[in-house]
Amino acid sequence: MFEGFTTEWIDSDEASIFVRHAGSGPPVLLLHGHPRTSATWHRVAPRLVAAGFSVVCPDLRGYGRSRGPEPGPDHSAHSKRAVARDMVTVMSRLGHERFCAAGHDRGSLVALRLALDHPTAVERLVLIDCLPVSEHLRRAGADFATRWWHWFFFAQPEIPERVINADPASWYGRKADPASMGADNHAELMDAVAHPEVVRAMLEDYRAGLSVDRAHEEADRAAPRHVTAPLRVLWSLQDDIEELYGNPLDIWRGWADELDGFGIDSGHHVAEENPAALAEALIGHFRPLSSQRGPVPGLR
Repeated sequence: MFEGFTTEWIDSDEASIFVRHAGSGPPVLLLHGHPRTSATWHRVAPRLVAAGFSVVCPDLRGYGRSRGPEPGPDHSAHSKRAVARDMVTVMSRLGHERFCAAGHDRGSLVALRLALDHPTAVERLVLIDCLPVSEHLRRAGADFATRWWHWFFFAQPEIPERVINADPASWYGRKADPASMGADNHAELMDAVAHPEVVRAMLEDYRAGLSVDRAHEEADRAAPRHVTAPLRVLWSLQDDIEELYGNPLDIWRGWADELDGFGIDSGHHVAEENPAALAEALIGHFRPLSSQRGPVPGLR
């Protein structure tokens, strides 16, 4: 995986972030979801490098090989606001004060917070399989709770750690197929979840989501504060976002000044299942930035 990429750890004020990066040209930050690591982008990131971008793939705070502070009672140490600050530090240390960002699943919530809290840093934004937490909760009913039960299980104190850490390979391996996600990507995931501190940090991500992250989003709406960067929203057609809510763009119009989006024929882990279509969608949205800086080689 990631042939030609550099790997390093970059320290922020509170965390040590594992990063893969390569390429030259306009910078793009790719943020993974739960329970994946930066390795989920192994079929997408090289395509973006080939298209003329500098690509940065970190493990989020507490996920994979990144480490953050001990969880606190208010869960703010794993809030999307805290993780977004990590990402601003990572990009700045790599020489990128302004960049494009794309996030999937939980990483998309970090990317959203990046755009809201650091609007001068985010030039263009892509969010994949994502709605704001507050929008989910505002619409939550029996169907949502049945399909997304893990949100509420993960938010419980202590119990999910005991259940998951009893056999993390079985818990996380149920929906992790080495053939579809790639053997090395699968091995990296299995290695990560074998560490109890990683499992706890991933659960704290969800606990923050239902508490401090929700409060931050509600404050954004009350202000009101919108995403000012051009936003593209993508969703997996074989997942359930559209089934639950109809066209996600109808919800996102309340959050963004400039918006487009569409579905991609894939299951939830689109970077692994349909990387060519996802890379094309990312490049199509980020290319206006690259075209301002000279010609970009065609995708290969």
